[in-house]
Amino acid sequence: MDFRYQDPYPIQKDDTVYKKLTSDYVKIEKLGDREILTVDPKGLELLAEEAMADVSFMLRSSHLESLKRIIDDPEATDNDRFVAYNLLQNAAVAVEGALPSCQDTGTAIVMGKKGENVYTGVDDGEFLSRGIYNTYQKRNLRYSQVVPLTMFDEKNSGSNLPAQIDIYAKKGDYYEFLFLTKGGGSANKTFLYQKTKSLLNEKSLEEFVKERISDLGTAACPPYHLALVIGGTSAEANLAAVKKASAKYYDNLPTEGNEAGQAFRDLEWEAKVQKICQESAIGAQFGGKYLTHDVRVIRLPRHAASCPVGMGVSCSADRNIKGKITKDGIFLEQLEQDPKRFLPATPPHLEEAVEVNLNKPMPEILAELSKYPIKTRLKLNGTLIVARDIAHAKIKEILDSGKPMPEYFKNHPIYYAGPAKTPEGMASGSFGPTTAGRMDVYVDEFQSHGGSMIMLAKGNRSKDVANACNKYGGFYLGSIGGPAAILAKDNIVSVDVVDFPELGMEAVRKIEVKDFPAFIITDDKGNDFFANLAH
Repeated sequence: MDFRYQDPYPIQKDDTVYKKLTSDYVKIEKLGDREILTVDPKGLELLAEEAMADVSFMLRSSHLESLKRIIDDPEATDNDRFVAYNLLQNAAVAVEGALPSCQDTGTAIVMGKKGENVYTGVDDGEFLSRGIYNTYQKRNLRYSQVVPLTMFDEKNSGSNLPAQIDIYAKKGDYYEFLFLTKGGGSANKTFLYQKTKSLLNEKSLEEFVKERISDLGTAACPPYHLALVIGGTSAEANLAAVKKASAKYYDNLPTEGNEAGQAFRDLEWEAKVQKICQESAIGAQFGGKYLTHDVRVIRLPRHAASCPVGMGVSCSADRNIKGKITKDGIFLEQLEQDPKRFLPATPPHLEEAVEVNLNKPMPEILAELSKYPIKTRLKLNGTLIVARDIAHAKIKEILDSGKPMPEYFKNHPIYYAGPAKTPEGMASGSFGPTTAGRMDVYVDEFQSHGGSMIMLAKGNRSKDVANACNKYGGFYLGSIGGPAAILAKDNIVSVDVVDFPELGMEAVRKIEVKDFPAFIITDDKGNDFFANLAH
């Protein structure tokens, strides 16, 4: 066979709508017969700073249109519509620029493709990082990055750095970028499966997808943009394609393969996987049709002895934005500035929620919740204690040392969350729930000591949690994952640190809430909403 070079990912067009940030920082210089696009590094800093700001407070119009379609779909469940409506309301609050759309303002990720005729004269990663740093310092975003000091000792970096920055070389005289802020919930729902040729038939692939969708769950805040990538020259190449596909970066790939091994979208399998997701009945967090907005299936070449399969999602905080630098200036993708236009005139109809007074003694709250079945919608009023991963580990150390469970963990429900910075004049920064499953390992022991009797978070949990709740009379309540801004604006009255202040966003807090929305997911009889769905 003759030599043939194939662009591995031949994106056929870019239909992104860009806004121009500036004509500054770029100029054309001659080097012999070549024209060189010289970019002042401050232009890189500006682009990264603006990208991180826009993507933290705004979403793509196409994403918001998809939420509106859920509300308008007569086949959507009431729970689907309730989640979609809340997410649109959240977008309308976040776009004001004070409260980011999600409290987990993510790991900053930059993918750049730098043309051979682009010259900056610096380490581009340093100046892109400086722009990221600027936004996280100036805006009400959360510092989520922890850095290792030893194998087991860590501390928060206090800046949300380091960022992940990957820069590739390409032909041309322009510089392309994809910026993402990836939250822990959706990052944790990225999976690699090392399969073989035996997967590559209709029956086996369909069975595999059904099993994996069942495992996916709701912990990463659906509705999802789901990416499934089959093949890849390495495991790393597969997972890199998963991330970009979930961000719609590969939407304009070809739709068929060729003998040179080009990547392509398989539209037939996209429709099949979307149907599997709809029929799973997991829905937009609490049952229904809309586990996913849409699906992207990408087929890649592979080694004959290896078939990596990757799956990942972009969550309800669909934070992806493109940028570019050309001889005409510095440009950034235009995100939606008026999310309110997607809201229906009237909210979707729902049955009235049960109001729960959290300021009663814990036995009385448990007795009240025991009256209602799983799936019951609640409005919570009163005191919650906020604690997540590191705080739970600290409390386990207290128990392991023979000391008693802190009273605040016994007297109040525990909300798994970690807030973003509080805007001036507001009671709270964005403050949505974090993934419940990370705390599963603590539940049985903590409930045996009278703590964690009512837990509030997002996503499905293990059978061990249902067993503990059945044994000790506890409850797990689900909150909608995603609408962190509107929770801060409308439902959180006050926030105070009560323990471990040195942990920053991981400190234990006491918050007062009003009409805080929740659902009974796991009850004191061992019933579990998500386990019922699986059967």
